[in-house]
Amino acid sequence: QVQLVESGGGLVQPGGSLRLSCVASGTIFGIVSKGWYRQAPGKQRELVATFRGAGNTNYADSVKGRFTISSDNAKNTVYLQMNSLKPEDTAVYYCNAHHALGRDFWGQGTQVTVSS
Repeated sequence: QVQLVESGGGLVQPGGSLRLSCVASGTIFGIVSKGWYRQAPGKQRELVATFRGAGNTNYADSVKGRFTISSDNAKNTVYLQMNSLKPEDTAVYYCNAHHALGRDFWGQGTQVTVSS
């Protein structure tokens, strides 16, 4: 089992920044990718960014150039730096860890609200 705990969400004005953190614990051997997803009210959960290793990242078109995903293996932590935030970025953000055998693990989510 893998446990994921997110932090760093909150209320921010348009144009502002936030950094989300996700700490993994448990049996993390075999995790091949980590990522962030988000779900806005009334919408399906969508991919925001994934990290598969140094230089191997993927972003949704809507966040390219504004968000950056990174990982600190020594701390078992994945980050999402979010800059130039827009109201449409408002959502619950979920951390994801994907195991080589195909199983996905999820955090409990952290709310990000972008509003003036």
